[in-house]
Amino acid sequence: MHPFIVALDLAGTFVFAISGATLGVRQRLDLFGVLVLSFAAAVSGGIARDVLIGATPPAALASWHYIAVSCVAGLVTFYRGGDIERLRNPVQLFDAIGLGLFAVTGTTKALAAGLNPVAAMLLGMLTGIGGGIARDILAARIPVVLQADLYAVAALAGAAVVVAGDRLGLSQAPVLATGAVLVFVLRYLAIRRGWRLPVAPGGDRRGGER
Repeated sequence: MHPFIVALDLAGTFVFAISGATLGVRQRLDLFGVLVLSFAAAVSGGIARDVLIGATPPAALASWHYIAVSCVAGLVTFYRGGDIERLRNPVQLFDAIGLGLFAVTGTTKALAAGLNPVAAMLLGMLTGIGGGIARDILAARIPVVLQADLYAVAALAGAAVVVAGDRLGLSQAPVLATGAVLVFVLRYLAIRRGWRLPVAPGGDRRGGER
């Protein structure tokens, strides 16, 4: 991969790992539990993508860099969790950043593997949302993507930017940056302004019964 893509991928790994580790600290897990949650959040989406496009072994397992980055993020969060919690909604903040980075790098890898634009967009979205799903399931929460917040839709929008830029032959770096920023802005505004998709009527959104 191009060094710029690798850098974005590792940056996404780091911020997603922080989101997972922060949730683990909130759940009062031990150090091993926090590291497991940080690693799962950081690499699950990428592993799913690589398996689907036949890039095996997945990059997150073939290269030590991904494990190292997620462990560093987990250790920093475990021992400096108080500093991270001073941020407003740190899990959602780092999750939004990671979502944008992984959506665009995942789409780029899918295009490089020869997938058509629609399939590449879907795999880019999967790369973005996979880590959050794994994190939430391990923490016994309903995954954010299954709730009403704009999550998968934001990732899909960023993936569409990458596909459009590729079809138009635009320079890769600014296209990836634009796509990642778009995802982050959509997700951030959805959190701050309460933008959400329609919710199924008649049930408790948290999964309980009335």
